[in-house]
Amino acid sequence: MRILEGIDLSKRYTVHGTPVQALDSVSFALEDGEILGIVGESGSGKSTLLRLVSGLEAPDSGEILLDGAPLPAKRTKEHYRTIQMIFQDATGSFHPRRTVASSILESVRSLCGRDAKCDLAALCTQVGLESELVERLPGNLSGGQCQRFAIARAVAVSPRILLCDEITSALDVSSQAQVLRLLADVCREKHMSAVFVSHDIAVVRCVCDRVMVLRGGKLVEAGDAAEIVTAPKEAYTKELIASILEIDEACMADITNRIDTWQARHT
Repeated sequence: MRILEGIDLSKRYTVHGTPVQALDSVSFALEDGEILGIVGESGSGKSTLLRLVSGLEAPDSGEILLDGAPLPAKRTKEHYRTIQMIFQDATGSFHPRRTVASSILESVRSLCGRDAKCDLAALCTQVGLESELVERLPGNLSGGQCQRFAIARAVAVSPRILLCDEITSALDVSSQAQVLRLLADVCREKHMSAVFVSHDIAVVRCVCDRVMVLRGGKLVEAGDAAEIVTAPKEAYTKELIASILEIDEACMADITNRIDTWQARHT
């Protein structure tokens, strides 16, 4: 069942007096329980697409549908709870002078009500971190730990869709693999959908069911993740694959096996 859809989305910015077409009539669809990957070089429009879906910005033209109904330009708290954004700079997404626990609780109470409960210990267990770490300031945690807590904060409000904007690009290889495994597990266990943006098509292959390739604000190619990686049709996609940064093969195999198991359970 289709949960999210973008139809002919366009967005233009003015940079130093020059108009730049960040997105040019891009359409996409996200199925219930699916992880959709969006790849492309810097400036391809992938982060702009996430900002439009999240409600941080409005498209110049086109529309975004949630369960078949158009999303308004002014989102409600329920919309923000349903569609949660996870940013690349996890440390910077937390208040520097508040504990991680305080930031998570603030998010839950803001979107779910002042009396909403949040089991922080259970959240820590879910993201594979010791419960005492949640009482630390974000600056006293590693990048990988902060990114896990960013996922925990998003999951704490029971969203239906996660928007992941380059969430592994600032991490080392080991932390990348851990975060990718966590994302795959959380989406499977909570039956959430996700849009996963990355410049690295190898990383996208690890966790995504389908892939969209963007270049210069236009859709270049889209299809099954395995087919896009092993048999790309467009020259630009072939260039992306030729320049990928490899992650540890054992970690990649583990992630792929988890995704294959998940897909088998849902077919």
